[in-house]
Amino acid sequence: MSRKYFGTDGIRGRVGQFPMTAQTVMKLGWAAGKVLASKGNREVLIGKDTRISGYLFESALEAGLASAGINSSMLGPMPTPAIAYLTSTFRAAAGIVISASHNPYYDNGLKFFSSEGSKLPDEVELEIEAMMEQEMTTVDSADLGRAVRINDAAGRYIEFCKSTFPSGMRLTGMKIVVDAANGAGYDIARRVFDELGADVVSVGAEPNGTNINKDCGATAPDNLRAHVLLERADLGVALDGDGDRLIMVDHRGEIVDGDEILYVLAKARHDAGTLEGGVAGTLMTNLGLERALEKMGVPFARAGVGDRYVMELLKQHGWRLGGENSGHIICLDRVTTGDAIVAALEVLSVVKATGEPLAKLRGEMQLYPQVLKNVPLANKVDFSGNVAINDAVKAAEQSLGDAGRILLRPSGTEPLVRVMVEGKVANDVERICQQVANTVGEQLG
Repeated sequence: MSRKYFGTDGIRGRVGQFPMTAQTVMKLGWAAGKVLASKGNREVLIGKDTRISGYLFESALEAGLASAGINSSMLGPMPTPAIAYLTSTFRAAAGIVISASHNPYYDNGLKFFSSEGSKLPDEVELEIEAMMEQEMTTVDSADLGRAVRINDAAGRYIEFCKSTFPSGMRLTGMKIVVDAANGAGYDIARRVFDELGADVVSVGAEPNGTNINKDCGATAPDNLRAHVLLERADLGVALDGDGDRLIMVDHRGEIVDGDEILYVLAKARHDAGTLEGGVAGTLMTNLGLERALEKMGVPFARAGVGDRYVMELLKQHGWRLGGENSGHIICLDRVTTGDAIVAALEVLSVVKATGEPLAKLRGEMQLYPQVLKNVPLANKVDFSGNVAINDAVKAAEQSLGDAGRILLRPSGTEPLVRVMVEGKVANDVERICQQVANTVGEQLG
């Protein structure tokens, strides 16, 4: 069955345009409610980030669920991983997050979590898709769902985050800048690090409904870099708007991306004998991480781009650690989904345990120069059989040898092809990437 609503990470779009309209979201609530009610559990949690449209969709979603006989517990602004965790602890049928993650405020979306706190299974999403084709009805008045607010949700999640940090260890003596992207973690992130003893400088913590992710947070780390240097902090932590991505900055003001964070965690666990298998990355994971893990004798595998696929690969291999260079870090021995705060605490525990600054820990792995160019297309086409493009890729691979790699990846949402090249010499990487991009543009543009 083809999908009309769900993508690889829930439902997302421009506010006021399909599918992110009040009418569609209300019916999605109803359709999800009908599917969930058929399985017996009628309790759902609803959380959101700080977008102004969250009020609109929270009401629409609750109305749709109520009309299907589902009770809603409203959490208010709450990081996506917090909703995953609370869905499990409340024994709810599902958790629904109203968020467009790292997108600008004028977008919004819906993410669904199962009762176990993981992404909703494909078969349940397909059932909801099928139910959307049915006419919306309302249960008898006596069976309508009710809505309540959970007032202590933030406190519950804060205590959970702290519980993942080593017992007896504190962050006393560390000065940390925390950039919450004016998003869902604007208050919670600061409180977690503060309660563990850190001297916290909080930025990106004044949401007004339209400034989420705007020039701050994990997608704009220069803001964090500037504050780390200004405050002479030990390091900085940046979340994205819904709190599932983590980017860090060391005391020198250098950005530490998801690949470097994965290396720091993998090495610490490998040295301690607690890694439990290998590490999962994606097609975009830097070759430097793969080489560094190889040197340690740690298995590594690549999934498609997206934390959903990283999760699938981890479960397939029985591994516990994986992530993306964009900052989705998954520690399956701690959480059921990507969690920026928990991942940051994992890194901080390594810093405290080793007594080494983040700059030294990340410096033990060398990232390969990587260039990414987007080539616009007139329309989406299958270029797999294009002789000129295939010849250009083969020539690039021969030039790079074992010291690099090339990847052509069509966008899933736009008419363009992403050309990515990695290698040891930055000038060569730039030149080869441009040559291949030119060929793609000439053939398909």
